[in-house]
Amino acid sequence: MAWATARHILVDTEERCNEIKAEIEGGLDFGEAAQANSNCPSKAQGGDLGKFGPGQMVPEFDQAIFSGDVGVLYGPIQTQFGYHLIDITGRG
Repeated sequence: MAWATARHILVDTEERCNEIKAEIEGGLDFGEAAQANSNCPSKAQGGDLGKFGPGQMVPEFDQAIFSGDVGVLYGPIQTQFGYHLIDITGRG
């Protein structure tokens, strides 16, 4: 069965999502950015969502995780929860 591991940052606005993305691309550590900004409880683990399979996340998130490249920063991706930055850390 397919699986993935990923980290994410969840915020309320696309604008804020883009600001954080620029900070990360400028050298800010993803985990630190997650702890400081994310609205998801996963922020305590630097945004780490652990290991999951297809269909376990909302469709927009799922599509990005299972079609994107590992190690690339994706976002903003809008879901019912808000706007996400996603770092795919592994897949198999």
